[in-house]
Amino acid sequence: MTGPAAHPVTGRPFASPVPVGAGWPGDPALGSTPVAGDAASVAQLAAAASSPAELDAEVSVCRACPRLVAWREEVAVSGRRAAFAQQPYWGRPVPGFGAGDGDGAGAGEGDGDGSGGGPRTLIVGLAPAAHGANRTGRMFTGDRSGQWLYRALHRAGLASGPDSTAAGDGLRLTGARIVAAVRCAPPGNTPTPAELRTCNPWLRRELELSETVRSVLALGAIAWRATLTAAAAAGWRLPRPRPTFGHGVRVTLTTNDPGRQVQLVASYHVSQQNTFTGRLTEEMLDAVVTGL
Repeated sequence: MTGPAAHPVTGRPFASPVPVGAGWPGDPALGSTPVAGDAASVAQLAAAASSPAELDAEVSVCRACPRLVAWREEVAVSGRRAAFAQQPYWGRPVPGFGAGDGDGAGAGEGDGDGSGGGPRTLIVGLAPAAHGANRTGRMFTGDRSGQWLYRALHRAGLASGPDSTAAGDGLRLTGARIVAAVRCAPPGNTPTPAELRTCNPWLRRELELSETVRSVLALGAIAWRATLTAAAAAGWRLPRPRPTFGHGVRVTLTTNDPGRQVQLVASYHVSQQNTFTGRLTEEMLDAVVTGL
């Protein structure tokens, strides 16, 4: 753990990684929040979570995957980029962000949408970026991928602004919530199959608790497969054969709630590899986001 550095919005000093209860904007955890230490305890805690806020708190302190714990903390302590060397790094698993995430219990400073209602759209990414969400503690915040995503959400009326720079910057989502298939930054942006399996119960419970959700946007093939795996584990009915990922693909999932169906929509990930090469354009992203 490194010495304190000033938060870019609040100016308050924080160590890296950020301790629970230190007052980081939107930190959902308390000192009493249970900590998952292996795959079995992830499954147990996720299944017992009674709300997205409780789920977020437990996600944000998870230590179930040793490789991911070591990497996210190494980046936070000794691997910080020069551009962010004077900033603290969150260095913990990243909780969900948006409608229905509560008001930041434990910090007293919420980053939810302030509506108190559940989301109609759930957005599933791959994993936090080492110098993006692993630094800021908020999904798709502080990197170029997030710039693309939040501009699109703002154009669609789902975000209060086009920029997402740091937790506590005042950004709000309306009717949307963002999570990830894996909640810790992985080396090389590539989680292992075992890490995906260990983290999947968090996503499964996310789907089970999202009673207001009518659409899920999966950003990339890994998020697409993780969402289908979580939906199947939750007992939702999936098309057969299981649908293959492709930008713009839409399939209908039938939930356990009588009469409620969810549209699963695929998009290429907003990674620099895709956006720099033109594989994903803003027009392509807008087409899937505005149809949610």
